[in-house]
Amino acid sequence: MQLTPDELHTLLVEKGFLKAEAFDEARKAAEEQTIPLELYLVDHELIKDEQLGLVIAEHYEVPFIDLGNVKIDDAVLVLVPEVVARSRGIIAFGRDEKGLRIAMRQPHDLEMIHLIEKRAGMPIAPYYVTLHDFLSALERYKASLSVSFEKILARLKDQLLSRDERDEAIVELMDMLVQYGYQNKASDIHVSPMARHVMVRFRIDGVLHDVLEMPKELLDPVVMRVKILSKMRTDEHRAAQDGKFRFNAKEEVIDVRVSIVPTTYGENVVMRLLSSKLRRFSLVDLGFQEADLEKVNHASESPHGMILVTGPTGSGKTTTVYAVLKILNTRDIHIATIEDPVEYDIEGATQIQVNPKTGLTFAKGLRSIVRQDPDIIMVGEIRDSETAGIAVNSAMTGHLVLSTLHANDSATTFPRLFDMGIEPFLIASTVTIVIAQRLVRKTCEKCRASYVLTAEEWELIEEEPSIEKFFESRGFTSKSRPRGYKGSGCMVCADTGYSGRLGIFEVLEMNDEIKQLILKRATSDQIMSASKKGGMTSMLEDGLEKVLLGLTTLEEVLRATKE
Repeated sequence: MQLTPDELHTLLVEKGFLKAEAFDEARKAAEEQTIPLELYLVDHELIKDEQLGLVIAEHYEVPFIDLGNVKIDDAVLVLVPEVVARSRGIIAFGRDEKGLRIAMRQPHDLEMIHLIEKRAGMPIAPYYVTLHDFLSALERYKASLSVSFEKILARLKDQLLSRDERDEAIVELMDMLVQYGYQNKASDIHVSPMARHVMVRFRIDGVLHDVLEMPKELLDPVVMRVKILSKMRTDEHRAAQDGKFRFNAKEEVIDVRVSIVPTTYGENVVMRLLSSKLRRFSLVDLGFQEADLEKVNHASESPHGMILVTGPTGSGKTTTVYAVLKILNTRDIHIATIEDPVEYDIEGATQIQVNPKTGLTFAKGLRSIVRQDPDIIMVGEIRDSETAGIAVNSAMTGHLVLSTLHANDSATTFPRLFDMGIEPFLIASTVTIVIAQRLVRKTCEKCRASYVLTAEEWELIEEEPSIEKFFESRGFTSKSRPRGYKGSGCMVCADTGYSGRLGIFEVLEMNDEIKQLILKRATSDQIMSASKKGGMTSMLEDGLEKVLLGLTTLEEVLRATKE
């Protein structure tokens, strides 16, 4: 038997995980919408899925398993047929010398355990899996990408195939690429033409992976399908085009941002998958440490001023801005945004999509937003002098403004604003904090192990005086090297040693000394030096702290900070 709402009430309310009022409202809403209460609680962020799983697993007195972090071998998965898995809530996810490990919705279903033991011919170790996680894991029963592609390719080679049937096969191929990209948590899908073939690659955790090789003759129909979905010009092959479309991935609707550019071998397609579920991060989840977190929270509590997030493309700036907006978004606050593109919906906010074809630029949209009586304004990116000027004036006139800017570090932000024609006194009186960031891959928690940094790694440290000084300040030398952490490779991380990403940050908080330097148009080096004296942790230092904590590796931090 599944847990009843009354039993969930006992577990969550009486043990202090949820307030009674919130639980009762959720129960009523779930009943009205005819959806499971567990799904409602997680989807409306009343409790994290992992936390819910741990609580229920403790109740059942079995271990909890998060299948989202497990790479399941196909040979293990099929030990439980798909029909049985769906009807009885069971997923086989691993096996070793002790037996078969299965994730169960009802881990006390002894009858089912005995049946699977008999079928598999080995002992069974039951684990509890949440409904949310179980439904996602059922997608693993689909054939691999290459197998599915071969089936479609075989159909396309059929000379008797009608035009409509050929078009249907191309539609199926495109749907398959996006669906598999989403299931593998890819941020981008690349369809790249080469001399003799077309390579499909997924960017996962910031790294591109080759996943499929297609015949060259499929490039044009695939590109045509993307253009139709994205409402682009299908007769234009020599100019770059941008567009977007929506894709129903069963669990949610994904926004797909598309860029197509002509190359020497044909048109190159990059599709960015914008999943709202994957962007429901808190600042802690993103990697902010306590001191920096306090600075960001303090700045976000101000009724006016400007919070700027800087870094190169792909460094997670927008995700950080959304995380701050998530904190600020309450019923009594009006948030208005101007974005390109709108990455995901903010409930209750006024969100405007930039559209150069109709003349709706960041600057014009921002002028309109100010007349919409907002409390908080989010500008997707400050790209030019006009946008910068309006944003600064908005912050001066009683609005809290959040935006992103391309700059290498926090201190370089101010010379960038000088170059855009913003007067130093306006910058000094409006900017409250600047967050600079990069993304690094996280060490896999399932297979990481500590080790003493090697002599070769210490030589790299000695080549950078600032890094050597950091370690020496903590008592480490070439003779007493610190311990680091590396993943040895396992099924969770696909033998890479890394799983997921987190940010490394520097948060420059405005103070009187920095304001004086800005008024004097000081250089970024002078501002950086003053910030560090005032207690700011640089991105490099934040990254090195995370190396010592085992969250990432020295190699990753050096790669990210030297880019």
